[in-house]
Amino acid sequence: MRVVIHGKKFSKEITKYIIEFITQLEKFNIDVLYMKDFYENLKKRINYDNKINAKTISNVRRVKKKIDFFISFGGDGTILHAATLVQDLDIPIIGINTGRLGFLATIAKHEIGNLLKALVNKNYRLSERALINTSSKDMKFTIPFALNEISVSAKENTSMINIKVFLNNEYLNTYWADGLIVSTPTGSTGYSLSCGGPIVLPKSNNFIITPIAPHNLNVRPLVISDDTIIRIEILDNNSRKFLVSMDSRHEYIKNSSAITLKKAKFNIKLLELETHNYSQTLREKLLWGLDTRNN
Repeated sequence: MRVVIHGKKFSKEITKYIIEFITQLEKFNIDVLYMKDFYENLKKRINYDNKINAKTISNVRRVKKKIDFFISFGGDGTILHAATLVQDLDIPIIGINTGRLGFLATIAKHEIGNLLKALVNKNYRLSERALINTSSKDMKFTIPFALNEISVSAKENTSMINIKVFLNNEYLNTYWADGLIVSTPTGSTGYSLSCGGPIVLPKSNNFIITPIAPHNLNVRPLVISDDTIIRIEILDNNSRKFLVSMDSRHEYIKNSSAITLKKAKFNIKLLELETHNYSQTLREKLLWGLDTRNN
């Protein structure tokens, strides 16, 4: 088995869990590769007693031999970044949560031992997550897909904008709002939820269109089939630039530009332990379990 370990900056407390995990991987004779940036951060916190024979990589695509799992230490933002590294390579991503909320990184630090046993014994599930692909005749996006959501807003966040939306070339509505979010089911618990959008289960085959602070109070989020082609036209009398956000990445687009959104041709696979399920994640992360009437 070969794995790649990835992560962003982490605290001294988290380092001990990472070292423990790496030590256990070696005991199981699992071949470990490290993303270069992650290993540089790890080296700063390793004691001399911890000797790690590191093989580092900077590009997953350049690894010739098969990679079985891509392991991400961090929160959901780290997994969103991991998705940009894995892309269409069909490598399952494992999220070990060292962040806060963790809808995507669902494996807790104290479950590392259970994770290793599950990998060796193949006691896990792979959850296929759809992505949104974006394109425009006016510009080329560096990484043209998102696992959570794609949003459009004004560069000046205090300015309301005018967004015209078509579904399969059929006019839907013109939104007067601070912006517009198009979310996957995976992203329904993120930015869309904070703007009043619904929670949609991962395998629902839907997209969610959620306006950001709409000027018309009767405009509400809309759930559509993910085989729909969405066209967004930005209408504005001024020569402003507008912000297109794809998960945590941002690019600017000019006034009067149009972007097309549709389901990507590939999915991202997230590994889940068999002891976990999505309903449990919702109860724990949204604190539904604090309702004493359920006990």
